[in-house]
Amino acid sequence: MPQDISGYDVGALLYCPANAHHTVAQAVAAERLPRAKAMLREADVAGCLALLEPAAEQASDEELLLLAVSAMELAEQAGFRALQDGMALQPGDKVYSVNRGKSILLAVIGSKSLAEGANIGAAHTDAPRLYFKPNPLYEDSELAYFKTHHYGGIRKYQWVTIPLELHGVVVLRDGSKVDVHIGGKEDDPQFIINDLLPHLGREQGKKPLNEAIPSESLNVLLGGKPFEDKDCSDRFKLSVLQYLNAQYGITEEDFISAELEVVPAGKARDIGFDRSFIASYGHDDRVCAYAELAGIFDAVSPKKTAVCIFADKEEIGSEGVSGMLSQAFEWFMGDMCRTQGVALSDCFANSFCLSADVTAAYDPNFADVYDKRNSAFVNYGVALCKYTGSGGKGGASDASAEVVGKVRKLMNDNGVFWQMAEMGKTDAGGGGTVAKFMAQRNIDTLDAGVPVLSMHAPYETVAKLDCYMTYKCMKAIFEQA
Repeated sequence: MPQDISGYDVGALLYCPANAHHTVAQAVAAERLPRAKAMLREADVAGCLALLEPAAEQASDEELLLLAVSAMELAEQAGFRALQDGMALQPGDKVYSVNRGKSILLAVIGSKSLAEGANIGAAHTDAPRLYFKPNPLYEDSELAYFKTHHYGGIRKYQWVTIPLELHGVVVLRDGSKVDVHIGGKEDDPQFIINDLLPHLGREQGKKPLNEAIPSESLNVLLGGKPFEDKDCSDRFKLSVLQYLNAQYGITEEDFISAELEVVPAGKARDIGFDRSFIASYGHDDRVCAYAELAGIFDAVSPKKTAVCIFADKEEIGSEGVSGMLSQAFEWFMGDMCRTQGVALSDCFANSFCLSADVTAAYDPNFADVYDKRNSAFVNYGVALCKYTGSGGKGGASDASAEVVGKVRKLMNDNGVFWQMAEMGKTDAGGGGTVAKFMAQRNIDTLDAGVPVLSMHAPYETVAKLDCYMTYKCMKAIFEQA
């Protein structure tokens, strides 16, 4: 029966996501807004404000080096050790497993049996980029180029005429492996993909965006200086090989057993006069991966075992031995379950997973593809997504009301700013995450992550407050879910 609401706080009946930036600022003036003070602990206010304030001075070389350290090395510094088959595990133990150097899984053993499930955070670390083709090196008209194959969903026109770096691994003829990094240091050469000049681009300008730059024209310019021997052919190609051989011992055949990627050059930068945003390559999904990693490092005495997954290959469907469809996750969880005499199926049935992946932030410049009432907004905190997919929820895991209600309460109880969101208008398109692959394992799963402007562009933009709230969300999941 309907209730008389005349005596209610009407505001309490409405769903009104709070702008985290505004509310944190208000909370500082707590004498004027006691309710705001009650919403945030002092530490939370300080944490949020710290993210908004510009750095007093440049980071040291040691700090910059630390930022580049792998998740495995950071985990070992935090007391994690490699999980071994049959290893005895006690509450509070920290373990990890690396899958082929491409993905990593971490766990903090909880005080409860794995029969009661685990709290899982799943993110991915791959990002849209360009890859070398198996036979990439060629010359044409006295210019040397690499041919590329794009990885994941990119807008090709965004990748021309911007500085590029080269990173990856090459397995040489003798079986040894070399790491290649060119373009990241101040004195390194960088690379570029040419575009057509506007004076001759009338026909190009008439084409749709996805056709104006054909995939086969995404060729990376390498140089225009010939090899010194005038009597040999392919002198411009040879000049490149001479450099690579001198630096890394690479010959042309070695490209066949290489994984070399081309990515935008440049560091992450503060954006805006107030420095409230961060622009960087690869926010999707490394910004959520970082929140996961920091959350599990800071989790205190989890009741259920806390698990972090950093998967590969999400941008191309999570396939392969290092993607979320790999059995590596089952092996990791199975090894831990065996130490407690727990059936893996029982553990999965009682587990919860937060699929930590970015979502589209509402952009008023492109308002026609968004449903404004159901979009994520920057500075409104972590975005919860009941379902992803496209059209009629195609490819979605579609979390139950009970799962959403549990997470909603957990966020509210821990002072986490959150919002409920979809990707965009139903007919506009869509996208997916690893959520459905976790749900296929009979694990209750919900999507959540940082709202992103310019997703899949060479440089994506996120709000610092949303990053902080995503970290708080992950920490709460690991400690209390």
